[in-house]
Amino acid sequence: MKVQEIMERVGMTETNLAIAWIKDAINLIQSGYDDNVATWKTTITKASDTVDNKYAFPANLLKLKSISIKDTNDSKYKKIRRVVKDPYVVEDIDPND
Repeated sequence: MKVQEIMERVGMTETNLAIAWIKDAINLIQSGYDDNVATWKTTITKASDTVDNKYAFPANLLKLKSISIKDTNDSKYKKIRRVVKDPYVVEDIDPND
């Protein structure tokens, strides 16, 4: 199907906008497939560059699918749930006021 045919079906007159939407839809479809999945493990007890909370990730990392942390009590990996929405944060108020 050609872009012109799609534009006629939806009643659109702006070609550049239609092409942008089509490219966005193709990228969205492609992002749903996992072509090359790899597992990478590292220790986070010691930060690289001696700066807290900065760790070296693989250079070819495109998407982080999940994060697991090893539980030292039972030696099993526990998945960390993904935070979809911003966490609800209450302003820190001094109770003495």
